Amino acid sequence: MNSFGRLFRIHIFGESHGESAGLVIDGCPAGLPLSVEDFLTDIERRKGGNHKGTTPRKEDDLPIFKSGIFNGHTTGAPITILFENKNTRSGDYEKQRAVPRPGHADFTAHAKYGGFEDFRGGGHFSGRLTVCMVAAGVIAKKLLGHIQVVSTILEIGGEADLEKGLQKAIDAKDSIGGIVECRVNGLPVGLGEHFFDSAESLISHAVFAIPAVKGIEFGAGFAAARMFGTEHNDAIEDASGKTRTNHAGGIVGGITNGNELVFRIAIKPTSSTPKEQQTWNWETNAIESFSVKGRHDLCIALRVPVVLEAVTAFTLVDLMLLEQRIGRIGPSFML
Repeated sequence: MNSFGRLFRIHIFGESHGESAGLVIDGCPAGLPLSVEDFLTDIERRKGGNHKGTTPRKEDDLPIFKSGIFNGHTTGAPITILFENKNTRSGDYEKQRAVPRPGHADFTAHAKYGGFEDFRGGGHFSGRLTVCMVAAGVIAKKLLGHIQVVSTILEIGGEADLEKGLQKAIDAKDSIGGIVECRVNGLPVGLGEHFFDSAESLISHAVFAIPAVKGIEFGAGFAAARMFGTEHNDAIEDASGKTRTNHAGGIVGGITNGNELVFRIAIKPTSSTPKEQQTWNWETNAIESFSVKGRHDLCIALRVPVVLEAVTAFTLVDLMLLEQRIGRIGPSFML
């Protein structure tokens, strides 16, 4: 569905070209100082147009608080935040209604919702809604306090030189993917449960809500399949759980072990590309050539780091609340 979390629960709504996108957060502790200014840095990081290779679509994205905040602090009631859509060009999508774009949710959404879905800009399936995730992440990061969540782009198109990787796509007049890494420091031992609510399971669940994510690995990840057990095992050095290496990526048995949490995600090439493709036309029942018009990211990975930080942060806040490591009333949230 459109909700995530048990105690710190996020609900996302809206469409790319609708009146607004927004979110409701239930379970946020009372007394957290919160203002529009708190959101500006991360919202700016997510915007298109700030990097070569991102969409020129510009939205102000100033959060509009509708509930849950009073006198500059959270009240403990559900927090509702809206982001208005002001810079849309819906006509770009009307022309291609009958030709589902390869790699997009056009075909599956049409089949599932019987043609009633809002197809403009991808509707509810659009990366536009990641602004809501980022907003939830802003609040979650404040609740995490000294716990630091940082994401960086490791490569674009297989190149550690990001400009070189991006230029490959520009030269090919096509889109391109990338790999983004997240690191979290300061986590306590004991977050997560065995089996279905493991820390990896919950983080992965949230991560795959980010459009374009195709894979995830923790610690050594897939490289572990080529290692010996004695090579992969992380020797424990002291009572805090500190390990000599960190091939596990900070999680063992589904539970955080006090070491740095490290994981990486694979971002596919943006599906919308000006390069000519072929697809099926559901009106004519024929295969035809087309190219995607409109404003799109050349490399969506450029805008993912702040979104990845956000989903990681609100997943960890939920786990911290479950373990009673975050109090329900400020200002002393960290217990």
